This record gives sequence, C-alpha cells and structure tokens, in this order.
Amino acid sequence: MDRPDPRSPLVLDTRKLGRRPGTMQQLQRSVVLPEDLGTEVIAIKAGSPVEIDVRLESVVEGVLVTGSVSGSATGACVRCLDPVELDVDARFQELFAYTDRAAHHHEVAGDSDEDEVYELVDDFVDLETVLRDAVVPTLPFQPVCRDDCPGLCAQCGFHLAEDPDHHHEVIDPRWSALSGLLQDDPQEKRN
Repeated sequence: MDRPDPRSPLVLDTRKLGRRPGTMQQLQRSVVLPEDLGTEVIAIKAGSPVEIDVRLESVVEGVLVTGSVSGSATGACVRCLDPVELDVDARFQELFAYTDRAAHHHEVAGDSDEDEVYELVDDFVDLETVLRDAVVPTLPFQPVCRDDCPGLCAQCGFHLAEDPDHHHEVIDPRWSALSGLLQDDPQEKRN
C-alpha cells in the first residue's frame, strides 16, 4: 500500500492518539480539494474549499473516523444547460484498521471485494476516498436549475424558459409529399 503524503490536507496524523482505546481528537479544517469530488455532471471542483469536521477515536482495531464535509457543488442543468450550484453536506464514519488487524481481516475474508478495509499507513489516515464515497451519493443524478425547468427546444435549442409558447410547425416526413395537395393549384384558379 502506498504511503499517504503527510503534506496533503486530506491526510491526518493519528500518532497523538497512540493505541489507547477511548482516546479521541477533534479536528476542523478548511481544505482546498486537490481533485474533483463528484460526477461528470456535477461535482465539488478541484481547487474549491470544503469544510471538514472530524473526530478521530482510537479503538481496539484501529482508528474510527467520524465526521462531516460541506462545500458547494457546481455543474450544469441536464435540461437547459444553465449553471447549477448546490450546497453539499455529507456525513461519514469509517474504521481505519491497524496494519496487523487489516492483514488478519484479509487473511480471514479472502479476496472478497465486498468489504473494503481502510488501513492506517504509518499512522496516517487518507480521507480522499472516504470523502468521495460520502459526497458522490448525495449529489443529484440529474441536476436541474429548478424543478419545473422546461429545457431547450428539441428543434432549434431555444431556451424554453424565455418563451414557454415557443414551437415549430413540424410535418411528419411520411406525410410531407401530401402537403402539396393542400396548397391551391394555380391551374384551377385560371379556370
């Protein structure tokens, strides 16, 4: 396992806790994200600030990390492509196992991908994956600028919120040849 970079704002040092179950430490940080947290459609973008409130608690198996992350996600409305911004507040709780405990878990559990075990690496906790797992499910799958957003015109791309009565006269191509029969014939007018 790669050693987390202790200079990263998402890496926490747990050495002050020791291995004494019941020892706790509270941390509050304002962090600038190194990578996007979200999906292609909406995310807390890299370089955006987030507030992290964390409680580190030493337990027999490792360090229990409980906390919350809040920030502002930006993206585009899936109906009209206007910018969307929404507040994100996600909670998380994960156990970071001591290396020897994690090795025992892997030995007992085998190669099951079902239970992901987070490990303390040299007494450091890397929150990046935990934050991603907490934030992404809170984001809307299809964000909209407002619940009743009418979207864009399918023919020309006109923003329908500006003119709700906007429409095009559309003739079914299967009947377009017959549309000429409805027009007045210049020969008939002469007779």
